[in-house]
Amino acid sequence: MTLEQKIGQFFFPAVFINDTEENIQATEELIKKHNIGGLTFFHSRASAATNYETKKKIVFNDDSYQRLKDLITRYQKCDTTPLLMSIDAEWGLAMRIEKTPQYPYAITLGALPMSESHLVYQVGKQIGLDLKSAGLHYNLAPLADINNNPNNPVIGYRSFGENKEKVAHFALEYLRGMNDAGVLGCLKHFPGHGNTNVDSHLGLPVLTETLEQLLENELYPFIKGIESDADSIMIGHLAVPALNNGANTSATLSKSVIETLLRKQLNYNGLVISDALNMHSVSKLYEIKGQLEWEAFNAGNDVLCFAENVPEGIQEILKNASPERIEESFNRLMKCKQKAGLFDNQENVAVEMDFETASLLNGKIAQKCITTIKDTHNTAVVIDAAKRGTLAKLSIYKNTENAFFKTLGPSLSAPEFAIEIDTKNTVEEIEKSLKGYDTLIIALFVPKAKPQNNFDIEEAVLEMLKKLILSKKCVLYLFGNPYALQIVPDLQSISGLVQVYQDFDEFQETAASQLLENSSCKGTLSVSINNF
Repeated sequence: MTLEQKIGQFFFPAVFINDTEENIQATEELIKKHNIGGLTFFHSRASAATNYETKKKIVFNDDSYQRLKDLITRYQKCDTTPLLMSIDAEWGLAMRIEKTPQYPYAITLGALPMSESHLVYQVGKQIGLDLKSAGLHYNLAPLADINNNPNNPVIGYRSFGENKEKVAHFALEYLRGMNDAGVLGCLKHFPGHGNTNVDSHLGLPVLTETLEQLLENELYPFIKGIESDADSIMIGHLAVPALNNGANTSATLSKSVIETLLRKQLNYNGLVISDALNMHSVSKLYEIKGQLEWEAFNAGNDVLCFAENVPEGIQEILKNASPERIEESFNRLMKCKQKAGLFDNQENVAVEMDFETASLLNGKIAQKCITTIKDTHNTAVVIDAAKRGTLAKLSIYKNTENAFFKTLGPSLSAPEFAIEIDTKNTVEEIEKSLKGYDTLIIALFVPKAKPQNNFDIEEAVLEMLKKLILSKKCVLYLFGNPYALQIVPDLQSISGLVQVYQDFDEFQETAASQLLENSSCKGTLSVSINNF
């Protein structure tokens, strides 16, 4: 390869599974002309985190998985050097693609006891196998961020929690599982995105910690990853003034963060990949096309993820970088491609996604992670009320046909009520209907995993919960992000509280069985909750 062709290898532009034929042909031309090293797949332009071209509504497509496989085959035919196909699939291909297996969020896995870390390994392995079935080689996961800020708008449920040892151990188990499936992984977002309150897709978060504080906490999982030869580390779009002579320079563009801290001080010689270069925290900084790509490479990144100016970026690097530096990054990338098997002359054997194994694994995780937060003899209380005819079940944001109620139904008969989205009148009617019942089993299915707008829990619902908790014996099961507990009023007055994390059927059924059997829950909260 020429030097210019080697530089092309550093570029991993975004491609969209549900794109137009015109866009697909433009990508094929880009591959042929510029010898790019890989692609990063997203569902559609509308679904990219910055909603990168328009505010169009996401259109779902049941054929996305097959389209992904077909596009990978098509794009690979365009390049003389095999492309490293990547995707961000933290909780499985379902993060990007319809009708594919979904695994629990990292915050759910973080509720597992340390002794059950083999389940995290299995999640990593199953995700790796699912990616491999589509022709993908590289998962831009897992997070090594320690989520020590409950108001974090973008990390939260994507982190294994706030305990540095558990975050490090679980991230490496997940990574080991993927590697054993033949898929590369990535620890992100160096030097640690957990203690931030700005979404770096839209603005620049600033960490105020000193280097000593970072080494003590945020950097701990990355250091453990470096000791274990992690395939790659992604640099986050966040500023650490203490590492940049007081300047608010994004870590992605900072030599002192990448070359001085990560390379020299922490002795990491693996692949360094930038966070997506379309994100507004950096994409708005340079008017000249290619300048951002050069600055990111110059700072120490080997791979430029979601690079939007490929031809211009290649020319800027060719003009400014030393041949020695180009060779260093090129060799790191080739080593990863080799590990992923891109140069092996093996025929691709068609592998089907294994929904059954995913379901069994999710069930095992549910049995070990569901967390009892408050138990005042919950089982005895609800059974006694059922016998007296004063028990009711209330489902919030799912109808009464949910798996939780269906599993309870045969053994714990009681009237069932439901509140769905945008139903203020229904809230008033439900309050009237519940007047004759002194004990409630409440299933709260949190609408969104992210904390904006109170996780999309309506004010009228929160007001109703307050009245019910203060006037009746309520046993609340929360299916969703545990941080949502912080907005439920008067929780300290509740009779019983169980954190279930996911709304998967396996989690609903396990939660119901544990209530009926009065069996102990094995999980512990992976984050601190402030209001009880």
